[in-house]
Amino acid sequence: MDFYDVINNRRAVRRYKEGVIDDAVLKRIMEATRRAPSWANRQCWRFILVKDRETMMKLGQMRSYRPDISCYEKAGAIAVACADPSASGEMNGKQYYMLDTGIAMEHLILAATAEGLGTCWIGAIDEQPIKQLLHIPDQYRVIAFTPIGYADEQPPLRNRLPLDEIFHINRW
Repeated sequence: MDFYDVINNRRAVRRYKEGVIDDAVLKRIMEATRRAPSWANRQCWRFILVKDRETMMKLGQMRSYRPDISCYEKAGAIAVACADPSASGEMNGKQYYMLDTGIAMEHLILAATAEGLGTCWIGAIDEQPIKQLLHIPDQYRVIAFTPIGYADEQPPLRNRLPLDEIFHINRW
């Protein structure tokens, strides 16, 4: 799929068809994620690829916002993005671990889209129960997760602000 087609085809998918994702496909997605840039190339992120159905269902119940397991009943996997804040940079009061992990997560989501898979970025989560469930070390923060699977819906393209409201040339 052409890069711009990937961007235009990415949607937040909340319903999945049952199906196992081939390990070669998952490996390509993981490799694309690994290639994401980060502060001083420190790569503060770590991902947990959850394929166990029971664990996936438990993760679905740990959302702070609208706990729901329907997204996870049939997805092939869930990717959980974690970050070690001390392994990233900080400048002018800005901690970059969130940005670093966000870039890696977007690489994962776009790679999944290129592979014909759907995803749904979930950021409203209860971090401590997830850390306990997945045995995540204390120094790591749970940033977000996404189901990965074969879409059983085609959500419509959502409206975006016009370019002239987003981009300013030379000055605001």
